Amino acid sequence: MNTELRVVPESLTDSQTVAAAATSRTRPLFWSVRRELWENRSIWIAPLITAGVILFGFAIAAIDFPQRRRATLLLDPALQPARIQLPYDVAMYMIMLTALLLWLFYCLDALYGERRDRSILFWKSLPVSDLTTVLSKVTIPLVVLPLVAFVVTVATQAALLLISNLVLGMNGLSPATEAQLPLLRSWPSLLYAWIAMTVWDAPFYGWLLLVSASARRAPILWAVVPLVAIAAIERIVFQTNYFVSFLEYRSVGWAAAAFASRPHQYLRMIDLLSPLTPGRFLMNPDLWIGLLVTAGFLAAAVRLRRYRAPL
Repeated sequence: MNTELRVVPESLTDSQTVAAAATSRTRPLFWSVRRELWENRSIWIAPLITAGVILFGFAIAAIDFPQRRRATLLLDPALQPARIQLPYDVAMYMIMLTALLLWLFYCLDALYGERRDRSILFWKSLPVSDLTTVLSKVTIPLVVLPLVAFVVTVATQAALLLISNLVLGMNGLSPATEAQLPLLRSWPSLLYAWIAMTVWDAPFYGWLLLVSASARRAPILWAVVPLVAIAAIERIVFQTNYFVSFLEYRSVGWAAAAFASRPHQYLRMIDLLSPLTPGRFLMNPDLWIGLLVTAGFLAAAVRLRRYRAPL
């Protein structure tokens, strides 16, 4: 079992002792997160590649952009915003999909990979506890990936706006108005949506990290097959789909709680201009139950990492 090294000089005052103890706990976590970023550069490279592909495709499509904008302006004013916002929504959802795929494969390989390549022997020789290691790995999907996806989305949409305004200006057309393209109003809501989705889906992160810490091979099968088996057994024996509905709710139910939408509307795309309901979201007991379940999964992952041998 590895432990963290804490050395506090006797000459320090009580406040200095507390500060030194806090630093000794946080610095290993900080450098462990830095290590994850060094070893998993796809965390920020993949969203940038997605953004580059989107901008390249938009630049090519800008050839006939003035004609399409003139056709859009002939539509009913109520239909114009949806048509104008379409490329920006596509960019947002493509980057979101990229981040979710990164989250899936990162969590599955986070603890399994270090046992497979036997690097766990080296990391366990350092004065970093198993708890710190697991917390550093869960920080990536809980904090780093949402922030990266949000920043890349905002930068991509801003670049799309710049390209479209340049093309429209060169052809004597006016840029989109704030009512037609409310990016400045949607960006705070997008950050809020990322935060809500991340904390709501935290049990999935915990489950995948637990599987990553326990599986001896093919962690993706160990993560998916038990869920499919439960759903299949329920369907065959009871002729119901409660477990599938539960998984669906745990995946996308955050939107109905975090935004002022009608019941069951969480299956539709996010309306970032819908009024925010953070109070209702935070008062939802399902959120806190999910966080408790996540804590249980992470505690089990810490214990498994402590005693699991390399593969």
